[in-house]
Amino acid sequence: MTDSPRRRFLMMAGGTGGHVFPALATARALQQRGHEVHWLGASGGMEERLIGDTDIPLSLIHISGLRGKGKLALLLAPFRLMRALGEAYTHLRRIRPDCVVGMGGFVTGPGGIAAWLMRKPLVIHEQNAIAGMTNRWLTRFSETVLEAFPDSFGDQTVTRCTGNPVRGEVASMDAPEQRLAGRSGRLRVLVVGGSLGAQVFNQQLPRALALMPEADRPDVRHQCGEKNLEAARAAYDEAGVSASIEPFIRDMAEAYGWADLVICRAGALTVSELCAAGIGAVLVPFPHAVDDHQTRNGQHMVKAGAAILVPQPKLNPEVLAETLKDLATDRKRILTMAKAARSLARPDATERVVNYCLEAANG
Repeated sequence: MTDSPRRRFLMMAGGTGGHVFPALATARALQQRGHEVHWLGASGGMEERLIGDTDIPLSLIHISGLRGKGKLALLLAPFRLMRALGEAYTHLRRIRPDCVVGMGGFVTGPGGIAAWLMRKPLVIHEQNAIAGMTNRWLTRFSETVLEAFPDSFGDQTVTRCTGNPVRGEVASMDAPEQRLAGRSGRLRVLVVGGSLGAQVFNQQLPRALALMPEADRPDVRHQCGEKNLEAARAAYDEAGVSASIEPFIRDMAEAYGWADLVICRAGALTVSELCAAGIGAVLVPFPHAVDDHQTRNGQHMVKAGAAILVPQPKLNPEVLAETLKDLATDRKRILTMAKAARSLARPDATERVVNYCLEAANG
């Protein structure tokens, strides 16, 4: 597909890394092809900091979620949505994009409607295995509907399955056969709770390690979240076990390359990166995720033999210790899980998303 003439794109994404990072990967790929990219986000969202630190022009609207906010918030919702729609419309009139790309987050609702009102092509991308409410609603206004997992919309919506765009350094990692071949000694376990950490891992893992014979304990690298750093250190000290504890890991490709196994949540970006890297996992889905979409995300890996899924209510030190003990003595299974994960990877996901965006922009 030819990339000429030069087009202007407006990316819409915010709220979580699972929305922002795939959108950023797409934005960078569009820029590399010579196109102009702008970003629409929500005021106060993580995108305000992350995208504000880049060369991508950022515009903000005032929008937030409605679930669980009480009756007053629901009464005020129509007025707040109208204000957000007005702000989005103003930004689109100023930017005049050739195509608007929605990658998730509350901002995509008013931004998507503004695109429709201005007759701008709208492309939406669903990262999770169960489509969110906003994306379901926007399908009727969209030129193209993309999804990371097959049948995420579960209806008659015409979709294109692209996979999730992931960071280039993760997508280009060596195959697990190269990384893991010949490894011996203690199992290397990477624990990832997201940028904010996951308290359940900080609390349960040290106690699980304490239940294991010292000779069977894995080497642990634990990303615990900035706010949980001291509490995590105290938990390991109290359990009498050691680990490398980090508040945040900036180079995830290096961390994945070090690890034999990952213990983590089952967010869409996490699952996609595990597959791209080719690494097996013990997945503990966040139990309060909307529509329990993390369980569905995780089942994508479980069905392929790439992961073990443990519901959080069933997670305790005994279960975790037994799981780690079984895996620590079975290097063959570790490699099999890693290869199964890699078989699910969509290394061309970013390119496919970009091509559909260009197709929409070029009419």
